[in-house]
Amino acid sequence: GKHRIVIPCLGHFKEEYEKVSKLYMNNKIRTTRYTLLNFLPRNLFEQFHRVANLYFLFLVVLNWVPLVEAFQKEITMLPLLGVLTIIAVKDGLEDYSRYKMDKQINNLVTKVYSR
Repeated sequence: GKHRIVIPCLGHFKEEYEKVSKLYMNNKIRTTRYTLLNFLPRNLFEQFHRVANLYFLFLVVLNWVPLVEAFQKEITMLPLLGVLTIIAVKDGLEDYSRYKMDKQINNLVTKVYSR
């Protein structure tokens, strides 16, 4: 149950170490696709790469043209909004579970062996 903290004695190499250490990334694992700021735009971008979603978007846009209007404008948007919402919720929950697993892995206690 003992933990060991290793503090390097850098001496006159301290400035060089600080300069070089900023160039490298930390070793934390990150498998999530989204952050809170980019979730909505990135998710919509990924969803509109599916042909079915583009088809429903085409029907919504086409229904806003008065000559071609077959249904009420709001009714045509319901299937598209429903599908986009369900997929966004699913992707958000999957990404949140990835975030929790990453956090658990990154906080594991490790053993350091020295000679």
